[in-house]
Amino acid sequence: MQLKRYEWTILMRVLLLFITLSATSFCVVKGWMIYVVFLVPVIIFQLIDFYRFNKKAQDEVGQFVESVHYRDFSRYFDVNHAPLELQPLRKGFNDINTTFKTMSREKETQYQYLQKILELVDTGIISYDAETGEVVWLNESFKRMLGIPYLKTLESLQKRDEYLYEEVRHLKNGESKIVNLIKDKNTFKALITATAFQTQGHIYKLVAFQNVNEALDETESKAWQRLLSVMTHEIMNSVAPISSLADTLKNLLAIAKPNVSNENQGNFEDLELGINTIKRRSEGLLKFAETYRNLNKIVKLNLSKVYVSELFENLHQLMEPTLLQKNIELEIILKDPMLTVEADVNLVEQVLINLVVNAAEAVKERPEPRIILSASLSGNNNKVAIKVSDNGSGIPDEVLDKIFIPFFSTKKSGSGIGLSLCKQIMMLHKGNIQVQTVLGEGTAFILQF
Repeated sequence: MQLKRYEWTILMRVLLLFITLSATSFCVVKGWMIYVVFLVPVIIFQLIDFYRFNKKAQDEVGQFVESVHYRDFSRYFDVNHAPLELQPLRKGFNDINTTFKTMSREKETQYQYLQKILELVDTGIISYDAETGEVVWLNESFKRMLGIPYLKTLESLQKRDEYLYEEVRHLKNGESKIVNLIKDKNTFKALITATAFQTQGHIYKLVAFQNVNEALDETESKAWQRLLSVMTHEIMNSVAPISSLADTLKNLLAIAKPNVSNENQGNFEDLELGINTIKRRSEGLLKFAETYRNLNKIVKLNLSKVYVSELFENLHQLMEPTLLQKNIELEIILKDPMLTVEADVNLVEQVLINLVVNAAEAVKERPEPRIILSASLSGNNNKVAIKVSDNGSGIPDEVLDKIFIPFFSTKKSGSGIGLSLCKQIMMLHKGNIQVQTVLGEGTAFILQF
């Protein structure tokens, strides 16, 4: 509306100038020069006034364009003290500035919301220039996940983790891939996804990192539970009749034994030995299946607040005689005696016993065998972490990925149930178990609650 008034002002000035010029031309044609003398100064005045009016309008437009260019939407054009003919123009500029200011405020608010949301999510995000590799933005989750406080360029990542750098660099738009990442000697799996967008003539690549360790562990655990359930069921159904039949045959042999002649005594003893062997092995298989059935029995926790110092004290009293007998030193490090966890005491003690027994096995041939129990708050998330470490020979890489798999054991007499059970118990606590190992130096198992 204000700009319409400005247009009408220009139209009126042009119309008045046209009328004056027409009147002057008419007077010249008629020869009325006396009137021409009076009309010429009016024409000159109108031209000068029209020029000044346009000059002022141009200056006003120039100031407005400058404010837009520098995004100075706080500038106010004084309407009350402006010339009457420029008041509509200034009023229009102020209205436009107000609209820009509102849009800019809304955009800034949306940007702040987006920033906060991206900082709160657990997914690590990094954005960089696809051509130069210059990193333009990364969120706090990315920094925590990878332990990287700052990245100037993507090439800087190569110095920290060349494997990850190559995976990110070759990741195509829209592609997802699971990679193994290492932080503080702990290995975890992350799903990385890439996308690209173009703005201001530059192509930017955005890569998201999502820690999927817990999800994969839970899926893997459920798969193993289903397999174990089917396997133990089938073994027990198949072996139980064999054991029962062996019992029946054994009883029949006992009844028939007095009637066996001397010449058949040898064959009878062989038959008796074979049936006893079948009986013993079938009972062993039943016991084996029953043992693995324990992996599926733990479904509910009896949670309570327990002091870590009490857990360590109970474990020390339980394991001290065995460790002293084997000449193994047990050291307990607990800087905060008031440290507590929300846990099922019996199950967590079972986990710690399994880990200490494994550690004792690992250090038995070391010249100065030592096991260390320690606990502290994790620096990143203030979660309690209990560590069982030893100075054994470490775990080889080819074995490390298999130690939590049911049935797998490097011991001749091992059942392969211990670490699988430990992992399931920690997952029931909504926590996890991690392993750090260095060949020739030792191993540490970390329980994170």
